[in-house]
Amino acid sequence: MKKTYILAIIMAIVAVALVLRAGGEVAPYANFATATENGDQVKLVGTLVKDKPMEYDALKDPNYFSFWLRDQEGTERKVILLKGKPQDFEMSESIVLTGRMDQEAFIAKDIQLKCPSKYKDEESMIKELTE
Repeated sequence: MKKTYILAIIMAIVAVALVLRAGGEVAPYANFATATENGDQVKLVGTLVKDKPMEYDALKDPNYFSFWLRDQEGTERKVILLKGKPQDFEMSESIVLTGRMDQEAFIAKDIQLKCPSKYKDEESMIKELTE
């Protein structure tokens, strides 16, 4: 057998293994209720509760940030993010967290913010001009 065939077979096996491994790391979307029942790692989508306190002190602990989140069902819970406070956090439209419930708080190890588009005003102006 030629060396190129052997190399191609090995590369195909590695590619299949990577795809299967990546597929196993995908966490299902959940709300606080299903995260509490499940106990496993989940992805949680919600919005920031702006009238409740946020706690972040970079000098005391730069990897501790807590805030309150409202899930898609309307339930509000405290979230503890084990990272620093993201830039422009308060401006986010929605928040996607990866983590698990621990008693009454959601412990997040990763966060993704959906921020308002800086082009939103331009889009509305274009719509007004074309109407």
